[in-house]
Amino acid sequence: MLKDAGFGAANGTFGELLQGMLPDAQRFLVTFPLDTWSTAVFRPGAKGGGVSVYPPGKAKSRLLATRMLRAYGHDVGGTLELSGGLAEGKGLASSSADLVATARAVADALDVGLDEETTEEFLRGIEPSDGVMYAGIVSYHHREVRLRERLGFLPPLTVIAHDAGGMVDTVRFNRAAPTPDRRTRRTYASLLDGLSVAIRSRDLPAVGRITTLGAKLHLGPQPDFRFDRMRKICREVGGLGLVIAHSGTYLGILLGEARDEDPARIERARAWCAELPGTVSVFRSLGADATAPSSALHPACHAGDEHAL
Repeated sequence: MLKDAGFGAANGTFGELLQGMLPDAQRFLVTFPLDTWSTAVFRPGAKGGGVSVYPPGKAKSRLLATRMLRAYGHDVGGTLELSGGLAEGKGLASSSADLVATARAVADALDVGLDEETTEEFLRGIEPSDGVMYAGIVSYHHREVRLRERLGFLPPLTVIAHDAGGMVDTVRFNRAAPTPDRRTRRTYASLLDGLSVAIRSRDLPAVGRITTLGAKLHLGPQPDFRFDRMRKICREVGGLGLVIAHSGTYLGILLGEARDEDPARIERARAWCAELPGTVSVFRSLGADATAPSSALHPACHAGDEHAL
């Protein structure tokens, strides 16, 4: 029996801990879940009707809701409302989070179970996915919308994030992404192996070293003033390393949990990053015990700790 309304939520990510191509030509990313959420409310409508979505531009979520209704044999339409604290085109997995939240809301309204693999099946063919249907950190084949490996959880971390401005279309980015040479692919494979070990052993300094190397590899050999400046700031505040949104506009300083509660340290990093053109925000990652806050299931509310300067 259909419910009057179904609810769903999905977290975003701060870019990726690592992203690249392996020697077998498979592209991958390693997720970095954020405590910032996309939420969805789906209200089934009249028989034979279509699905309307708010905001109106969320066409991919409308397509997903329609696909799920047909797959489960319900000839009804409905209203889908999306909200949350994830800015679009910045590398926070806003589109993937919208889709996963939508899938969960529709499944809730239909009163059917929905596991990660089934979610992937519904998402394939709509767009590449950031793997946010999985709890914790995973390595993920984003183009194929397929899990590579579950890697586990890290303690909650803080990211001092600089936004250079503008927006990046993820689909166009993936279409235009160059193919790395063989040597670079081997480097990515080595970084992925090292990062996997570091995450499982909760070796935060090793995580920071590898994410910094991955960010630099993504940016290429040419000098990058923002990267160099933020790397210097990271060292001065005792950060773990840099982490980048590969298909986005953010570059962040990763701070370890042991000193996250030092407001002066965070403010010092924010103030120095604010000297660069753009805006600065603070994000928190998701730890092992994190769940969507109750406010994330209400369209008028959103979660997250983002503060633009």
